[in-house]
Amino acid sequence: MTITVLIADDHPIVRDGLRGMFTGRGFEVVGEAANGAEAVAVAERLRPDVVLMDLRMPGTDGVAAITELARLGNPARILVLTTYDTDSDVLPAIEAGATGYLLKDAPREDLFRAVEAAARGEAVLSPAVASRLMGRMREPVREALSQRELEVLTLVARGSTNKEAAKKLFISEATVKTHLIHVYAKLGVKDRAAAVAVAFERGLLGS
Repeated sequence: MTITVLIADDHPIVRDGLRGMFTGRGFEVVGEAANGAEAVAVAERLRPDVVLMDLRMPGTDGVAAITELARLGNPARILVLTTYDTDSDVLPAIEAGATGYLLKDAPREDLFRAVEAAARGEAVLSPAVASRLMGRMREPVREALSQRELEVLTLVARGSTNKEAAKKLFISEATVKTHLIHVYAKLGVKDRAAAVAVAFERGLLGS
């Protein structure tokens, strides 16, 4: 089965290179976009399986585009492909709904596998990004839960599965998992049952 791909990057040479890489090999590049707003418009029109999304683009950036596609309920899986792996880039993109996050220096075979995995709805993280997220999980973080994290935890407390919570909040299942990872770290627990128990104990979910 051919996987349809949309390439969103503000550099024409990058788009040309990616198009060349993905042509054939079980992929079909159905469109290109030079900024986030264009990516949203083209993704809405063409409904690709996967969007390769750069983050830093003029006008509407990648995170804003990911957020808008999630709000619209667009079924495309978003695979961030960027040169940046700082917390300020990685976390907002994943929280906005990106299925995966890969760096542009990834070997082409890794990129092919990542797009195939993203098309299946699997979370894909480059080793550097995965290490960064795991590092944050190990930190003794005791921050307040964000509004979205509380929304996810409230649905979990009511018995929703990750898939059901994702549908109700109009975000991807991978994003729900990411929010729960943050919740576990902030509450100092290891699973959803403990998270719900601690949240009730602290009065975060009412009585």
